[in-house]
Amino acid sequence: MPSRPLQAVLFRPGNSAPLLDALAAAIDGTGPAIAPLDPALPKARLDDLLVALAPASIRTEDHTERAAPSSPRAAARPGVADDVAVVVATSGSTGTPKAAELSAAALLASARASLARLGAGRYDRWLCCLPTHHISGLGVLVRSLVAGPAPLVLVQADAAALAQAVDAGCRYASVVPTQLRRLLETGAGPALASLRAVLLGGAAVPPDLLEAAAAAGARVVTSYGMTETCGGCVYDGLALDGVRVAYGEDGRIRIAGPVLFSRYRLAPELTRAALDDGWFRTADLGAPGADGRLVVRGRADDVINSGGEKVVAAEVERALRDCPGVRDIAVVGVADPEWGERVTALVVAADPARPPTLRRLREHVRGTLPAYAAPRAVTIVREIPVLGSGKPDKQSLRRIAAR
Repeated sequence: MPSRPLQAVLFRPGNSAPLLDALAAAIDGTGPAIAPLDPALPKARLDDLLVALAPASIRTEDHTERAAPSSPRAAARPGVADDVAVVVATSGSTGTPKAAELSAAALLASARASLARLGAGRYDRWLCCLPTHHISGLGVLVRSLVAGPAPLVLVQADAAALAQAVDAGCRYASVVPTQLRRLLETGAGPALASLRAVLLGGAAVPPDLLEAAAAAGARVVTSYGMTETCGGCVYDGLALDGVRVAYGEDGRIRIAGPVLFSRYRLAPELTRAALDDGWFRTADLGAPGADGRLVVRGRADDVINSGGEKVVAAEVERALRDCPGVRDIAVVGVADPEWGERVTALVVAADPARPPTLRRLREHVRGTLPAYAAPRAVTIVREIPVLGSGKPDKQSLRRIAAR
């Protein structure tokens, strides 16, 4: 029976010291298992997460502890297995978030494999520009516990802050594509080039962004993974040591190895559907490239059924990223009485005064993809909304496109 108590910790993303202490105690077994949450979330959202997680208590960064809200689901407030150190809510980029239970062994295996692949050693300091209540930022904290020096956590990363971080001894950084693009645009190239590596993940990476980073002298390592794999487990298309990647008959990527989560919190049905004989069945479609490296096509639950054809939204996005006039892009399906779902492009124009036309977008897509994949509608937006993890917020995007 689960016996270890679970404690929700509500610490501000920029205040890493108390979270680092709680994380260290959770990993070495001297403290309760923790569920990091952002106290700045809307109250209704935070309450929903607390009900779903059913922690025994809540701790704030001023060391105040209180009981968690009650509900029929959380009436018993069951603990977690003794080996579980952290419970992390998934990003919920396309659906309802789940809570993954991560063991201390899995977190440490992930951190050690990451450091080994990057060539990072003890005493190398990390810069974290990601929310520490998500696995992306939390992974930086675990690597820092293994490496030694406390990480530097920035809520807002700009060129000046990055330069100061380098001066403070940071040698590695973890960012998402939107952050890297903004850093390059604001003159952070020299600071990025001073880092030994920039770990880039959380969302699809446009080729032009990698080219711009390389031109600035930065060593960028792309990362693929998710909460259920303790974060990135495939770097530059190659699995970390101990990790295995396979492909199911349905095209879904499958992952095995010591970095896998134990189960979903209080959701045995979801756990059985996701874990199969030591393999995690992801929600992503992929295949090996010509060089054997993993190529991620997109999410299986982000496939648009239009006119009887299946359109992978991420493939259309990749096709449009180098379209003249497009600065940023997202593609979603919108309910349509004729097509079932209408392929819709949401575009951030390079020049707001001269946004790309639907005709231009369609012609560009048809240059590399079947005609049915070309968007049938376009919505010009000022920016692509993202979740705290840095992934595009597809639910918000669908609402915007449906207006």
